[in-house]
Amino acid sequence: MLETIENVNSAINNFIWGVPAMICIIGVGLILSIRTRFIQLRKFGYALKMTIGRIFDKTEASDGAMTPFQAVCTALAATVGTGNIAGVAGAIAIGGPGAVFWMWISALLGMCTKFAEVTLAVHYREKNKYGDYVGGPMYYIKNGLGKKWMWLAYLFAAFGVLTVFGTGNATQVNTITTAINSALLNYNIIDADFTGTTNLIMGIVITLLVGCVLLGGIKRIGKVTEKLVPFMAVLYIVLGLGVIILNIDSVPSVFYSIFVGAFQPSAITGGVIGSFFLSMKKGVSRGIFSNEAGLGTGSIAHACADTDKPIQQGLFGIFEVFADTIIICTLTALIILCSGVPIHYGVDAGAELTISGFVSTYGNWVSVFTAIALCCFAFSTILGWGLYGARCIEFICGEKIIKPFMVVYALVSILGATADLGLIWNIADTCNGLMAIPNLIALFLLSGTVVKLVKEHFKK
Repeated sequence: MLETIENVNSAINNFIWGVPAMICIIGVGLILSIRTRFIQLRKFGYALKMTIGRIFDKTEASDGAMTPFQAVCTALAATVGTGNIAGVAGAIAIGGPGAVFWMWISALLGMCTKFAEVTLAVHYREKNKYGDYVGGPMYYIKNGLGKKWMWLAYLFAAFGVLTVFGTGNATQVNTITTAINSALLNYNIIDADFTGTTNLIMGIVITLLVGCVLLGGIKRIGKVTEKLVPFMAVLYIVLGLGVIILNIDSVPSVFYSIFVGAFQPSAITGGVIGSFFLSMKKGVSRGIFSNEAGLGTGSIAHACADTDKPIQQGLFGIFEVFADTIIICTLTALIILCSGVPIHYGVDAGAELTISGFVSTYGNWVSVFTAIALCCFAFSTILGWGLYGARCIEFICGEKIIKPFMVVYALVSILGATADLGLIWNIADTCNGLMAIPNLIALFLLSGTVVKLVKEHFKK
């Protein structure tokens, strides 16, 4: 039975993350870019001014909302996660250094896609009976496309509920336990036979922490993520820049390998990876998986922002993809490639390859700091996806189901800490891709609305 499920899921997954899906995601991003006259490039300086400039704004949000900065931190909490560490490593191992170039290309188009998602989410959002702002793909489908498209909204929400337990929780908790166990084993604090017990303890602790934050409501989620996201990002960037500075002589050759490898992978990988298309596919798919542009999930958090200017909040979407992919993912790639750690091309790799880059530069002691960074990345992702799941199930079943869902979602942390997650991860990955289909259809159909809102905003 399990083998049948794995085979069916594998076939669907290969299609979802294969050529047709990538063409659709890149195609919609290109259409939106052309129709908005490449707003992500044309107004990039303005976007940075309106986003980074508001980081230090301490104005409190009204009831049922987050500040615009808290909203972007919650969205970044879900996107800046293990995909930035493990996903980039996997892209380089399977697609070669050239995959990084295609990751940049997907991010440039993804900046406009995320901008459109956030703009529409704020423009078409509603307030629930508790007074909280609710929005996202299901709401801009419902309010922007009308009743005849409601089936598409429910389809997105259903896939969202299925995805959060795996992608948003179980696999993230597994990353936390793996990172902590790695540090404890390196310093001989525990024996390998004792990891099962420590996993259970960590699962219970994480369940309690997640439950306390999520059940505290939208404001508590925002307050935690606005502290956690900048901390984890700064810690990771400082350590990463240290690796690059200590290996500064290798930087020119690394960039050479990225640009040449994008079009001639075999010239860099010694013939192990010879397919130009494989390099492009891995770079694009991992980039999309990391920044979620096209999936629509991040717009759910942005819809909670205390603002009446959809375009202004949409600029945070541009900043979000830039910070996630152009900065964090590029930094991860440089950590791996500059450190000179051996890369077994053609064989999938994960977070261990990135950690090896740190360890080879700093020594074994840095495993403690990488464990802290991984825990922050993963825990923040759990919080962000918890909000996404709550909004999706609320759309299907109503407000009364939110708290029971939060309890169940928190309890999944114990499963994530103790179970073998191979199949769960694969199914969640497929559902993650399936979410993109209804969202991309809606973005294409509502592209005219985005153009209209852009013109009206900048005319003022």
